[in-house]
This record gives sequence, structure tokens and C-alpha cells, in this order.
Amino acid sequence: MSKVCMIESLCRHIGQTVTLFTASGGLSGDGFTGVLAHVGDDCIKLICSIGMAPSCCVGSSCLDRPRGERGCGRRFSGGNILGSVCVIPICKIVSFTHNSLA
Repeated sequence: MSKVCMIESLCRHIGQTVTLFTASGGLSGDGFTGVLAHVGDDCIKLICSIGMAPSCCVGSSCLDRPRGERGCGRRFSGGNILGSVCVIPICKIVSFTHNSLA
């Protein structure tokens, strides 16, 4: 498949969950699954996990409460608080899968 065909195919699936397989070794050989956020001429951006929202909304006084109370004194709790985005060069994509309804 030519680079132009690959880019056109990927562009049709922006905003959808896809799995990309790359020409690489180690754990990356298992593929990358996430929401396709951007397709450029040279690389794609895949949102692999979404970060957590702040537990205190803007303008609230939750930072004034004691530390033991829910959402107080801590903006985030546990897990992957920042999320992750994979930037993958198009020249390294071997194949990708997507939902057949698209």
C-alpha cells in the first residue's frame, strides 16, 4: 500500500477506535489501540488513554476542606492521571484494524 493510500485510509477513521501494528519489536509489536486523533503527512496521533478530570471544579472551595474528605487537598487520585498519546510515524505502520461499520 502506498503512503498516500495509507493516509487516505487512516483519515476516514479519525475519531474512531483503531489498532495499529508497527514494524517494531518488543511490546510495541502487540499493536497500539486507541482513538485516532490526527493524521498528518508523516505521523499519526493516537489517544491511548484519557487522563482523569480534576476532582475540584473551578471556583470551588474544596481545597479549604480537611485532607481526608473526598476530592479535597488532592486534584487527582490514583491511576494514570495524565493519559497518554502515541505519535507513530506513518512509514512504520504495517497494518491497522477498525470497526467494520465505518
